[in-house]
Amino acid sequence: MDKKEVYEHLAKIYLDASSKSSKKKPKTKIHYPAAKNLFIGGLISIFVLSSGLFYNFKINEIKDSQLALFLIQDAAKINFNFDPAKKEAFSVALKNLNLEKYNALGFAVRKTNSKDIIALRVEFVNRFNEKSEVYINDITNKWSDRRIDFSKFKKINDWQQMKTLSFSVEQWNAREKSGVIYIDSVRLLK
Repeated sequence: MDKKEVYEHLAKIYLDASSKSSKKKPKTKIHYPAAKNLFIGGLISIFVLSSGLFYNFKINEIKDSQLALFLIQDAAKINFNFDPAKKEAFSVALKNLNLEKYNALGFAVRKTNSKDIIALRVEFVNRFNEKSEVYINDITNKWSDRRIDFSKFKKINDWQQMKTLSFSVEQWNAREKSGVIYIDSVRLLK
């Protein structure tokens, strides 16, 4: 066979194959409009319900979360011994930080002696030397998260340039003469 005959032979095979496939009887489509509508409706329902649950979860997550500015990175230790001293404190220099847009102070606290009864003094001082304090009671020997709204610091009128935040244990607010209090996650909350 020469080239011309090979090409003609291949063309004949190809044309015969394509004419046979075009002569096949087309398949008839069976329509199930009710089943189709039910399936699509089910898919839409599942999507709407799942997106609704996701939306509610995101709303709750946003509602429960807080924007915070952390003031210290490591846990602070107030190791008090009232033999000669009357007060032990841990202070954070705020360096004229503007706290107008914040509305609360948050921190975690615990004591080491479970039998001791201690009140922790939390105090803010601003640029005008306005001082205001709040006492925290019921400190346990397990970490507990505390939140103090700025409205409880009644003697502070200007929150624009704050000088210090201090945590202190005073002799008259502790049953035992010595002990340790730990403070962690000190943060300003919006």
